Amino acid sequence: MKNLYEKKPILFAVLWIVLYCAVTIPIRGKYGDGSILSLVGLAAITIAIAAVCTGISLWKPLGVVARPKNLRLCLYFIPMWILATGNIWDGFHLQYSGASMWYAAGSMVLIGFIEEMIFRGFLFRALLKKRGPVIAVIISAVTFGIGHIVNLLAGMATTENLLMIVFAIAWGFVFTMVFYRSGRLLSCIIAHAVVDVLSVFSMETAWGTWVYIAATIIIGAAYSLWLAKVPGISCSAQERAV
Repeated sequence: MKNLYEKKPILFAVLWIVLYCAVTIPIRGKYGDGSILSLVGLAAITIAIAAVCTGISLWKPLGVVARPKNLRLCLYFIPMWILATGNIWDGFHLQYSGASMWYAAGSMVLIGFIEEMIFRGFLFRALLKKRGPVIAVIISAVTFGIGHIVNLLAGMATTENLLMIVFAIAWGFVFTMVFYRSGRLLSCIIAHAVVDVLSVFSMETAWGTWVYIAATIIIGAAYSLWLAKVPGISCSAQERAV
């Protein structure tokens, strides 16, 4: 596995994406996110990723365990944290009941970890080394968004899925730019998990959904461009880690 990661990092990332889709599509399509089977499947992928990262010593280069040297960097990520709460802007509502609620919430936490590790930790870093920052950011963000087409295969309505793809692409740019400029994937993992977990407690009114999607697209685009130009954020640590 270490040999594949070092010699063919893009293939390494793609294989993880394929594995993730192969596991989640049939389980989510048949049983849904509130199933213990979904939680177990995601837990298995999480353990596998953790084992690989430990084996090839990736935790520190990815900024998952290393403490930030400059806490002022955290101020630049406030817009990301505000957007992360969007699922409850129109109120709270339990999407599941009983044990299913905890299975769903746990699944959402694991999804945040898995998707950030795969799309930012593996794919983006591989592309950054091979293609440079512009291409790497675009491909990582767009691939992440298009990857949500698995929801269509899992039973989500087409219109809803198309909105989710656009929404996810916007988030993909935010997460990728935050990781690129800070070198800290942990911030993206936590924010991603917050977005997904709060969806379990979302009221999901029509106006609330549209407001959140529009705000994410507009603010996310402006925020990503700002992160690309704002002085004072060093991406040198991330570049050294590739």
